[in-house]
Amino acid sequence: MGPNGEQVGIVRIEDATRLAQEADLDLVEVAPNSRPPVVKLMDYGKFRYEEAVKAREARRNQANTEVKEMRFRLKIDEHDYETKKGHVIRFLKGGDKVKVTIMFRGREQSRPEMGRRLLLKLADELQEYGIVENMPSQEGRNMSLVLGPLKKKAEAKEEQRKAREERRAAGKAERAERAAAQTAKQTSGGEPASDEAESE
Repeated sequence: MGPNGEQVGIVRIEDATRLAQEADLDLVEVAPNSRPPVVKLMDYGKFRYEEAVKAREARRNQANTEVKEMRFRLKIDEHDYETKKGHVIRFLKGGDKVKVTIMFRGREQSRPEMGRRLLLKLADELQEYGIVENMPSQEGRNMSLVLGPLKKKAEAKEEQRKAREERRAAGKAERAERAAAQTAKQTSGGEPASDEAESE
């Protein structure tokens, strides 16, 4: 293969070496197991640099999913429930898994079905943000449920970045509009005409 990926065809190794020397390039074997082996004319140093940049970029874009934990009480107030549900939604939108735990105290331990009902109610309300990965299970005094995000962490981060850029652009447009209105107000002599008519 030539330096731009074009097919040169089957060439003797001596001819390929001579072509590489004439073009001041390296002869790199890219598919050693094929018959005949495939080699390419390229600048090997530049190739290694580009591969390292790609690998760095891939590592940077690879986002690790975390498991966040949200704790509920069995007798949770409706407002507290909604607040904590909002946190769970934020975690799921961010691409993280959420372990929702209900802590039982005293006699509450004899009523695990109430905890299971609360966890399943929460999972049902969050269907558009996540899926149930582990059904409610009892662990000593606690009962837990694991919710997984519908989107991968990298996708969620990309969406959040786009939303931030849109908000910034809208803010800039709004500021520019206000500045233009202020300038127009100053050039027209101060107060708008309607205010002057009211004062007369």
